[in-house]
Amino acid sequence: MFEYSVYTILTGTLAGFIAGTSLTWTSPEIVNLNNTDTGYFNGTLTAEDSSWIGGVVSLGAALGPFIFGYLADRIGRKYTLLAISVPFAISSIITAFSNKVVEILVARLITGVGIGGAFTVLPIYVGEMSLDEHRGALGSGMNCFICFGLIFTYVVGYYISSVMIFNILLACLAAGYFVIFALIGTETPHYYVQKNKHDLAKAALLRIRDTPEDVTEKELELIKSEIEKEEQGSIVDIFRSKGTTKAFIIGSGLVFFQQASGINAVLFFAQQIFQDAGTTLAPAYCSMIIGGVQFGTSFVTPLVSNMFGRKVLLIGSAIGMALSESILGIYDIIRAADEDKVSSLSFLPIVSLVLYIITYNVGFGPLPWAVIGEIFPNSIKSSASALATSVCWLTSFIITKWFSQVAEAIGQGQCFLGFAGFSLLAAVFVFFVVLETKDKTLAEIQVDLNK
Repeated sequence: MFEYSVYTILTGTLAGFIAGTSLTWTSPEIVNLNNTDTGYFNGTLTAEDSSWIGGVVSLGAALGPFIFGYLADRIGRKYTLLAISVPFAISSIITAFSNKVVEILVARLITGVGIGGAFTVLPIYVGEMSLDEHRGALGSGMNCFICFGLIFTYVVGYYISSVMIFNILLACLAAGYFVIFALIGTETPHYYVQKNKHDLAKAALLRIRDTPEDVTEKELELIKSEIEKEEQGSIVDIFRSKGTTKAFIIGSGLVFFQQASGINAVLFFAQQIFQDAGTTLAPAYCSMIIGGVQFGTSFVTPLVSNMFGRKVLLIGSAIGMALSESILGIYDIIRAADEDKVSSLSFLPIVSLVLYIITYNVGFGPLPWAVIGEIFPNSIKSSASALATSVCWLTSFIITKWFSQVAEAIGQGQCFLGFAGFSLLAAVFVFFVVLETKDKTLAEIQVDLNK
């Protein structure tokens, strides 16, 4: 039904599911860790402890791109994606048997390294394995797996109150991914050509493409011509030409605004946000609704990305995020001043965040990673993707580490109005700076960037 490249891409993006389970880990697990009856810490975790547990994963994720980006060029995309499962398994085992805050922090830092690696290497893998007409949908499809991981942790983490059992389960999932991708995954032809292993590149193309041999030969020659005219570059080379500098501005700008919209504050501290907003529905169930909506809407972008193009979806997404966060921000500000004025609107926090998740997931959730997988030339793809991904996670660290403290100091409503402001700036950035990549080959994208 599908060519083999689709199957190998889908098994590879299972790493996105593993990363997703870790992104929302703090929402149920901090509650479980601090449970006065069954938690390891029996109510002794402080707000500062919780903020570090939530934030340190982003520091690890800022480091991971450089480790795994380097490995992607040295041992190949496939073996690097297999290696990404290791930090997830190790960190889950540490957490399962930890009873000290410092041990949890070390485990979450290791988790972050794996997350940063997944967000760096997966877009490269998908971009190199996909046919041009499938690249947008398959690149966006990575988000479906991530969102499935988010809802998995919201639901399963809530109902499995034992921290040890839940984290052993996460370690088993990481091991399962390793086995499945080891059996089904294929190295990309681009990597083989970079290493002058042209026979292996041809064999890989014959395996992943459902095309006659003469068509395969033409694609191989195209890959050779793209790669052989480029010298292998480093991070410094990102800024030595107009095209690569513009590509980096686009890639890092998109992931900066993705995080500045407040997405990880919502995912990491969903239960706290709903509790502080005074919604009448139990915060844990509100989190599950958010996760369910995010998973459900994650299937929209793969279907429409090649229909409307990246820029239209990104601009619409940014405006939708700004609107929904403004509603929540104004609600919170009014409630803080006079709770009776909004007592009949207790449904508004969940409605506004559902709208936020829908609009985020249509554009700014998946598309920055799809674009990053498209815009960098092969010579600097790994180093540039790593640097752009680190921008994403350093921004995430700043937001997740200090969100709770800033919300307490100036008000949660003011924080969400700030996120709304960044979302509006994101729409402006996309309109004036971002390049449309719909229906273009990777070579055509490089020509447009250098104009």
